[in-house]
Amino acid sequence: MNAVFIITGKEIRDGMRNRWVLATTVLLAMLALSLGFLGSSPTGAVKVDPLTVTVVSLSSLSIFLIPLIAMLLSYDAIVGEVDRGTMALLLSYPVSRWQIVIGKFIGHLLILTLATSVGYGMAGIALQLAHGTVDISAWEPFLFLIIASVLLGAAFLSMGYLISTLVRERATAAGIAIGVWLFFVVIFDMALLGALVADTQQNITASMVNTILLFNPSDVYRLLNLTGYENIAMYAGMAGLSDQVSLGRPVLILAQLLWIVVPFCFAIFFFKKKQI
Repeated sequence: MNAVFIITGKEIRDGMRNRWVLATTVLLAMLALSLGFLGSSPTGAVKVDPLTVTVVSLSSLSIFLIPLIAMLLSYDAIVGEVDRGTMALLLSYPVSRWQIVIGKFIGHLLILTLATSVGYGMAGIALQLAHGTVDISAWEPFLFLIIASVLLGAAFLSMGYLISTLVRERATAAGIAIGVWLFFVVIFDMALLGALVADTQQNITASMVNTILLFNPSDVYRLLNLTGYENIAMYAGMAGLSDQVSLGRPVLILAQLLWIVVPFCFAIFFFKKKQI
């Protein structure tokens, strides 16, 4: 495991040196602050905590942003090293291929976790201080948003690693990664919505929709954040949907964890078979 920690440390140092951590943290903090201050401007009249409105806004934004950041971190994690010739050098040391993949993945996950936690966390503190009140109860869904965002990022990191082990060129990996990102954050929901609109006979039942949503980590993330708390569901306009969703939080969390574990295991399997 010492090799895993060494590789993890290298990935974190590279992220610091390339300003990945700083850039991502600043980006997430600025977007969270912008959405928080703009979205919370009318909350004084209706007595809504600004963090509640921010969770609703960030849940929609993070579905697009977090997966994209994860893909940018991971799409060339393996194929990039192979392309540059550094993977062959790394494998000449007493280190296993699975240790390389795990070490790199942990390093990228820590970078994403740090950026998300600090970026969103600083924005949340600033919003509470700016409005002069600190509502402890409002922090529970906000902290859960951060955790769910990290899990969503980890799922797309795993898919990025799988892509990186299957292709031979960085350009191919980049193209597939963008395609996968577009499919899960845009095309999947549009196709599902189109199918529901076209289903005039109502053959697609609510339980079928619940099952279909589990096949998209972005939808699992949306359900976790917007239907898990009553006040969040109400201000997100999803109070009616939360009554229809029969998937509890443990099921949704398990589904998100499977989206992390399954692609990652396939990535390790294919990397072991890959010729360098």
